[in-house]
Amino acid sequence: MNTSNLGITRCANGEFRWGERTFIMGVINVTPDSFSGDGLAHDIEAAVAQGKRLAAEGADILDIGGESTRPGAVPVSPHEELSRVIPVIGRLASEVSLPLSIDTYKWEVAREALSTGARMINDIWGLGKDPRLAELAVEWGAPLILMSNQRSAKHQHILPEVISSLRTSMAVATERGVAWENIILDPGVGFGKTLEDNLEIVRRLDELKCLGRPILIGTSRKSMIGLVLDLPTDQRLEGTAATIAISIAKGADIVR
Repeated sequence: MNTSNLGITRCANGEFRWGERTFIMGVINVTPDSFSGDGLAHDIEAAVAQGKRLAAEGADILDIGGESTRPGAVPVSPHEELSRVIPVIGRLASEVSLPLSIDTYKWEVAREALSTGARMINDIWGLGKDPRLAELAVEWGAPLILMSNQRSAKHQHILPEVISSLRTSMAVATERGVAWENIILDPGVGFGKTLEDNLEIVRRLDELKCLGRPILIGTSRKSMIGLVLDLPTDQRLEGTAATIAISIAKGADIVR
């Protein structure tokens, strides 16, 4: 995997040297309705314990989210989202040494999360909902993950659409001052895409390298695995491992 031209992204007290290895993002869902059934809404101790376990098992980043992103999930207010994530971020910031990422598309939530100890923003709408997130990333020097999300857009050919939407998000980010080396891209497996779309993204992931930034991919226990293998969420470990292995072979820089 030769991606050394992607350079180095610095985050908190560490750095990501792209191309040396694939990094692991551990997920902490502080929600009552996570699609994977592992939501830990308002159970601060359990969420902190999960973060520590993920760190001990080799995670490089911890991504903390307070609103379910599964299809059909009911959006929550910024106040509710903050009440879920801030206590966990506060604890983990003082108890683990890994950089913390806030999984949100809301400016208010990202601002408070960064003030509390998060050092990365993961925006599932790629600045499409609130481009002010880019300005927060600049203010804090925080890496910004931009996802391609097709839930509100029709498409015929998925890979050109993903590339086009990511280019748009990158343009918004850089126009607002986000450093090129602080941009990370996510094709958004499962977000407004069919089974065939998701499989094509995994199969052709290496083509996203034309964008010149590190690629993050999240396939863990998602519906495409269940549809292919006809298995419920809690029995998709082997399918997840297979999609991660393919993604790494295709050049993924971070697996979530």
